[in-house]
Amino acid sequence: MSGTTRTSAELDVRRRKVLFRAWHRGMREMDLIMGRFADAEIATFSEEDLAEFERLIEVLDRDLLSWITGEAATPENYDTPLFRRLKGFHTHTSPIHV
Repeated sequence: MSGTTRTSAELDVRRRKVLFRAWHRGMREMDLIMGRFADAEIATFSEEDLAEFERLIEVLDRDLLSWITGEAATPENYDTPLFRRLKGFHTHTSPIHV
């Protein structure tokens, strides 16, 4: 898998930027985790979900990956319903084992 599998044509500018950023984080594992989730969910994000996803994108790859894999406890201020959706999506649908 080399990147997004969805078209961004129907997305507003903000969602297009977020989708791009989800696929271009720096660490390939996180590109796949965040990018696949964004591909599947971004069109249905509420404004609150979108803001929370933008906040998650700002987290360092190594920290976010350790929270998703359970290697480190997720800080309370990031343990949100959207983060749990991201973690569950990765756990249940990802062929990526990190």
